Amino acid sequence: MIRACGLVSHMRKLRIEQAELAEILQESAKMYGADFDPVLDPEAVEPQPQQDDIKVEYHPHNFSRHRSMEDSVPRSTSPWEPFRTRLDFEVAEIALEAAMTKDQTNRLFNLLHRSACGKEAFTLQSHDEVRSFWEMASERFTPFQSSVVSVKYRNSRFAKHFVFDAQRLYKYNGARFTRFFDEPWTANAFWDAQSRLPPDAKPLAFILYADKITRIANLPVEIRNGVGVAGGRVVGWLPIVNENQKDSGKASFGNFKNAVWHESFLQLIESVIQHSKTGYWFDCGDLIQRLLWPIILILSADYEEQCIMSLIRGLKGKFPCPVCLVPQDMQSIYTEELTLRTSAENCKIGQDEKGQRESPKSILAARSLQNIFWKVHHCDIHRALSWDRMHANNGGLWSDHLWVELQFWITDLGREAAVQIDSNFDAFPRWPDLQHFSRVMKIDFTDSATHEDISKLVVFAAQNILTRTESKLGYLLLRCICHFVMFDMYAALEVHTEDTITAGRETLREFSTLLDIKPETGKNWNFPKKHSNVHVFDDILAKGATRNYNTKPNERMHSPLRAIYLRRTNFKNVATQIIRYDHWLLTSTSMCSEIDDLDEYTRQQVVDPEAGEEIEEVAMHTYLGARRGSQSFSQIEQEHAADTAFSGFRIRLNRFLNEFLPRFEIPFPDGRRVHFRPDDQVTVFQYLRVNYESMVNWRLKRDLLRCNPSFFGSPRYDCVMVKAQDQPFFARLIFLFHCSIGVIVLSFALIHPYDVAIGHRRRQDIDLGLYRVRAKPRASPELISVESIIRGAVLASDPATAGDYFVVDTINTDIFLRMKSLQAHYVN
Repeated sequence: MIRACGLVSHMRKLRIEQAELAEILQESAKMYGADFDPVLDPEAVEPQPQQDDIKVEYHPHNFSRHRSMEDSVPRSTSPWEPFRTRLDFEVAEIALEAAMTKDQTNRLFNLLHRSACGKEAFTLQSHDEVRSFWEMASERFTPFQSSVVSVKYRNSRFAKHFVFDAQRLYKYNGARFTRFFDEPWTANAFWDAQSRLPPDAKPLAFILYADKITRIANLPVEIRNGVGVAGGRVVGWLPIVNENQKDSGKASFGNFKNAVWHESFLQLIESVIQHSKTGYWFDCGDLIQRLLWPIILILSADYEEQCIMSLIRGLKGKFPCPVCLVPQDMQSIYTEELTLRTSAENCKIGQDEKGQRESPKSILAARSLQNIFWKVHHCDIHRALSWDRMHANNGGLWSDHLWVELQFWITDLGREAAVQIDSNFDAFPRWPDLQHFSRVMKIDFTDSATHEDISKLVVFAAQNILTRTESKLGYLLLRCICHFVMFDMYAALEVHTEDTITAGRETLREFSTLLDIKPETGKNWNFPKKHSNVHVFDDILAKGATRNYNTKPNERMHSPLRAIYLRRTNFKNVATQIIRYDHWLLTSTSMCSEIDDLDEYTRQQVVDPEAGEEIEEVAMHTYLGARRGSQSFSQIEQEHAADTAFSGFRIRLNRFLNEFLPRFEIPFPDGRRVHFRPDDQVTVFQYLRVNYESMVNWRLKRDLLRCNPSFFGSPRYDCVMVKAQDQPFFARLIFLFHCSIGVIVLSFALIHPYDVAIGHRRRQDIDLGLYRVRAKPRASPELISVESIIRGAVLASDPATAGDYFVVDTINTDIFLRMKSLQAHYVN
């Protein structure tokens, strides 16, 4: 059991080694003699669970011990070989990374040799210096082949991150331990797969994307979805079958393309098929030999690719879902009572040459076509296929359907409505990792990330346009979109608990119900991407959070390959050239990783052993930056004379400190109450960094907030969520400063509170899930310690009511869960 206390303490454990414990017991026995009884109090051994405690249940087959990697020695003292020197490798790496041509590389080497011989001095120090010189100088002028890349590489750097045994994780919520799911090994499919293996076998779980990329599910998502050595790798390219007009649309040609795909993919997984029967012993990076058993845990693909992988008829089939046997005309109906497909049953039907051609469970008209995944032991293709958030929601149900419908109903209200929604989007405050839109109504085709950001904001932007009185059906559509966005936020959670899964299912059920009562538009919601949402929470229970099988990180890998094609090939027979260059990049990345290991090991060897262990630095909750300088109270009040928030600023601060200091037992300087004079000074800042514990995964998160009258040419005063005695409230930053109280320096903020009582919630706010806040008069600001700030926030103004704002709870998953908790408290 791990005791959770504060931001990161749930990741710390006090460990007493067995040898140390034995020594303590021996000393105690000498001291007390025969009267000493080393029996421990059972309650001391098993303490009562407390709020936020985490419990780990290991798989019964987990009886191996992991060797510590703390003092592991790098496998090579010259990992840059076969390059003669480290400098040679680092220069060659830059040339490779920059995609230099042969001529450019030779020119670079000639320049290096000229400098090394001492003929000329090289004086440039940085990119900025080079850029400044260029700016000064500028004033003078006004067919395809199949190939597999196999790389044998063993890197102990990642050995400590591998997880070979399934786990069940629980968190204590004050009443009971509730299970949570994040990584694949914390979910049910990994546990079940290990249970089917011999007791000494360890699953080596693969995540396969579409047709060319693989990842290892035993690694944490930050590494697995990264771009380093342990990230996704291109393992092969599959052929594209050209389709001419003669064969287009023929079922036989479609079967031929499927056969080509499966026969080609067989070349990539032949070794997996062989080892899936027996497993294989492998010397792992932590120097422990394990019996690894390859399993295909997750298949990540869009709907069309899933149809090819599972060999179903697809969109026009009687049962178009690759996971279950939902009838074609019932895809729009939400139900959890579905008959699931199984590889065993489909394999039996596929091998039955005499089966009925239109059997409800038939998979292909071509009975002779075999699914290559049937050959992989412990693999059910239909359980491995996973819900894809990017194509199902952001780039599917939203972009192709809900967004198109919304554009129609806004356009139906006339030009002014379209202009108004563009204006509302443009008025949204800026926030990191959230695109800012000045116009959205003309957006038709764009990437799924852009569509995701539009969907997060559209309810707040359209709430005063598609009202019940102006557009009855448009308002109903907006309610549907509200529930869709909430469902998508639940689906995006990095960690799921049993409670969030229950809430997500209920939200999806409500969304489907709203679509069912909207028949007047004539919109047909009977299509696979709408139906696929039924399976998302089952996939979370089976394979962890959706980011484990989202195609988004895999599709990002297309860009580097495209860059290689454009910058490193002659556009003829490109496959060989691209694969060779990608192989070089992998080699370079792995060598850099080994050099980093060597540097870290060397650094540790020169550390003074008498200095003791390094103490882990705990990040401060808040930090003020962008120091503007010191200003006197008279200067501050004069500079902001037109702003009523600064009226009597010095007197207000005196009054605040004389109440604040005793409350937190901070002594008055010289025992006297605080009384600043007009010429006393404070230090002014324009930047605030807030570290906080995420409600989603209980890890440290960070918000970067601005309080700047001219941030890139525009004023920016971010909003914050502030801790209060009863419940949090929202406010806007006005002024950030350090204040010296004797020898103590404290950080404070002048804020504009948005905590005026609203009274009964409006029906529209309830229907659209809006949390409304109301600003106090500008002349009634408040002073707070920056330590009372919980996190940053985004508030969208309500154009229909001056002084009213909506808390945008869709900017990330943490604020989404916080607002759900706050709204529940508001209702109760």
